[in-house]
Order: sequence, then C-alpha cells, then structure tokens
Amino acid sequence: MIDVVAGFFLVLGALLALAAAIALVRFPDVFSRMHAATKPQTLGLICILVGLGLRLQSVAATTTIVLIVAFQLLTAPVASHMVGRASHRIGLLDSDRLSRNDLED
Repeated sequence: MIDVVAGFFLVLGALLALAAAIALVRFPDVFSRMHAATKPQTLGLICILVGLGLRLQSVAATTTIVLIVAFQLLTAPVASHMVGRASHRIGLLDSDRLSRNDLED
C-alpha cells in the first residue's frame, strides 16, 4: 500500500514540475514566469520528496528530505523576489499587466 501512495506522490510531483516547465515557456512576461518557477515547482519538488521518503523509509533519508524541503521553502521566494527586482530595474516591466506598482518612483 505504501508503494501506491509513494507512486502517487511521485507522479503528482512530476506532473507539477511539468506544468511549471510548460508555464515557463508559455507565459508572456517575467513576473508571470516567476510565479510558474516558484509555486508549482516547489510543490512538485515537495511531492516528489514525500514519495521518495515514503519509499525509502529510513531516518537518514527523511532527515535529508526535511532539510531539502526547508531549504527550498526558504530560498525559492527570496530568489523570485530578487529576479523580480532585477527585472524591474532593467525595465522588463509591462506596466499594462500590473494592477499596482509598489516600486514606481
């Protein structure tokens, strides 16, 4: 039964990563692509790691997986924020698509 649940999480994570990859190619601007690069990709990675943890069932693997998830949850929003600020500074902003621009001078 655990193998079925682990397989479900692995397939779900792979589908979320695929959706993130397709969105990175299809979305029109940097800010939309930032959304696709952080949320579904992070959730997909977490699903894959949960499936891997269920399949391996060892303390060392679970500890490593928890550290990877924590590091991913801490760094993905910061990296996305930095990409957004950099793209705003170099003028990749499409102001017609924004409802509010907090960085406008």
